[in-house]
Amino acid sequence: MARMQRLLTNLFGGWFQLRRRFPAALLDEMAAAIAAGERTHLGEVCFAVESRLAPLAVLDGLGAPARARQVFTQLRVWDTERNSGVLFYVLMAEHRIEIVADRGIAAQVTTAEWDTICTRMRECYARGQWRDGSLEGIAAAHALLARHFPDDGNAKPDELPDRPVLL
Repeated sequence: MARMQRLLTNLFGGWFQLRRRFPAALLDEMAAAIAAGERTHLGEVCFAVESRLAPLAVLDGLGAPARARQVFTQLRVWDTERNSGVLFYVLMAEHRIEIVADRGIAAQVTTAEWDTICTRMRECYARGQWRDGSLEGIAAAHALLARHFPDDGNAKPDELPDRPVLL
């Protein structure tokens, strides 16, 4: 039954209207926030939003955590020099937010710390505060990364795109 409920949710429910919830102006603002925050630490932040999963993927049992790991791979978030990539993955239909951190970061930042950010974002999104939830989540991730992986003053390449990806 859970699979059928998820299928219906991905077909008919959720926070759809991807471009309405994440208009170009918000994507620009998020990109600027990601770029600015990355100057304070050694991490690389990537943000991806997907409106819904394909029906066959849901029937095959694909859930948000597994999809987030797929997107982490697809967007090459794992492929940073310091193993310092972090992916925000938002699955709008299921009201799911997943944060996937590369091994260099996962060794220092706990799952509970990422879960706190996800919970706060979900609360904002549930109130229709897409901008606030996104920007607060990005700022909170930058604060964690600055604490655990502060900038060392050396020049570093911007290894991942700062603009959020709409899947």
